[in-house]
Amino acid sequence: MIGFGYWGSKHVRVLGTVPGVDVTVVDPDLDRLADAVSHHPTVRTARRLAAVADDLDAVIIATPPSTHYALAAEALAAGLHVLVEKPLATSVVDAETLVDAAEAAGLTLMVGHTFEYNPAVRRLRDIVRSGVLGRILYIDAARLNLGLYQRDVNVIWDLAPHDISIASYVLDAMPISTAVWAWRNVGRGHPDVAYLRLDFPDTHTFIHVSWLNPDKVRRTTIVGERQMVVYDDLSDKERIRIYDIGVDPDVADAEPSTGNMPVSYRTGDITSPYLPFGEPLMIEDQHFVQCVRGEAVPETPGRRGLDVVRVLEATDRALASGRATWVGDERGVAPGGPDRMGGPGLRRVPPHDRQVVPRPRADW
Repeated sequence: MIGFGYWGSKHVRVLGTVPGVDVTVVDPDLDRLADAVSHHPTVRTARRLAAVADDLDAVIIATPPSTHYALAAEALAAGLHVLVEKPLATSVVDAETLVDAAEAAGLTLMVGHTFEYNPAVRRLRDIVRSGVLGRILYIDAARLNLGLYQRDVNVIWDLAPHDISIASYVLDAMPISTAVWAWRNVGRGHPDVAYLRLDFPDTHTFIHVSWLNPDKVRRTTIVGERQMVVYDDLSDKERIRIYDIGVDPDVADAEPSTGNMPVSYRTGDITSPYLPFGEPLMIEDQHFVQCVRGEAVPETPGRRGLDVVRVLEATDRALASGRATWVGDERGVAPGGPDRMGGPGLRRVPPHDRQVVPRPRADW
């Protein structure tokens, strides 16, 4: 376990319950290592991966995003399987390099899109695929909180990977373009509140993320032509509620001169399906161990992480230009010409060396 911070400590707790798994905590901070031992007396500790790499089979990386590439590259070069917390890397070039290196070495590379292991999100996908909602008109997501400001990434890179992952998982598609509004309200660091529009082939997703909100919110709403569904991850009991309500165009009274409303409203039952209990992080880590043992194939492989990084990098370009921006294709090459919403076409990603070359990042 590389990194014993907020998420690293949760991983160590979970891994301690998996049979046949011994944990070594790697962190340059001696206080964090002491904290790890005080809570988990059986773990080994080290300040650098190189000191213990020969005794390991795999690593989980839960460190600041700017360090993900260097640590994952070092682990892959040492022949270790790797699970990286989101985002996989902070650039498409680095993410591609990691994916190529893992495939060339025959190693597992997984990304920690934890919500894809959440039973509620999996049920959400099943509901959409069943067709009961009808055509999906749009998805609205909010991920808000007060605090947990990050030093090395903005609020989009910190929080939006979850909602990009959920939306693309539920829709079984990736966005093709994005528009962004973001603002820094506190200090001189990164934007702390943002609104994203993701354009999918057949619908749209709107995402609101913030580090500066009085209430903690983790909510996704899917609006269909026939029904609507709300997933509230903070709800104790009814995390998914399906609403048999909607709006139908009133063709007969469509003329404004009639003075009538141009739509008809319909209401019905609200239902909440049963969801089996399952801690997403536990499911994810157990799955990673199965992949390391050769018993499973990653459900969130490195390429999945690469797809999300492409979207995140496109939000940077959209934010810098103030215009809607295409998301690059699998080769990192954007479609030619201006985008359909008036934004500039994207430039080809410069060639890069696919050899894994670990780069030192901060204390790591």
